[in-house]
Amino acid sequence: MGELLLVARADRLLGLWFADQLAIPAWATGATPKPAHPLLRQAATQLDEYFAGARQRFELALDWSRGSAFEQAVWGALAGIAPGQTCSYQDIAIAIGRPQAARAVGGALGRNPLGIVLPCHRVLGRKGQLTGYTGGLARKQALLDLEARWAAA
Repeated sequence: MGELLLVARADRLLGLWFADQLAIPAWATGATPKPAHPLLRQAATQLDEYFAGARQRFELALDWSRGSAFEQAVWGALAGIAPGQTCSYQDIAIAIGRPQAARAVGGALGRNPLGIVLPCHRVLGRKGQLTGYTGGLARKQALLDLEARWAAA
């Protein structure tokens, strides 16, 4: 899948991106590397387990408070999408009580600071098509394929 960039502060994971993504916020790229940080080690272990098929849900303390109230509502709704399942942008808009905001949901997903952990890759277009993923559509498909194997097992 590629190298990941993880950012933590104290006891909360603030960000997780593919290192080659173009949409990494400036506050994350200026972080001081601390690979021995306990939360970063825990996150790395859980990500390794996820990619090996041994973990379907993450147990990490998260902080997505840098987002607007709308973005936080969208990101919170992502946690309700079970591994191996998908939904549409419209489904998320309805779930947060903003049924006319499907496009705005897409924008909020594009700013999701905790990709994979807050599974925006599970959100598809209205007709089930792959659309918009800041890690790239090939990665989105690979993540969905990984999770589909769990559902089939």
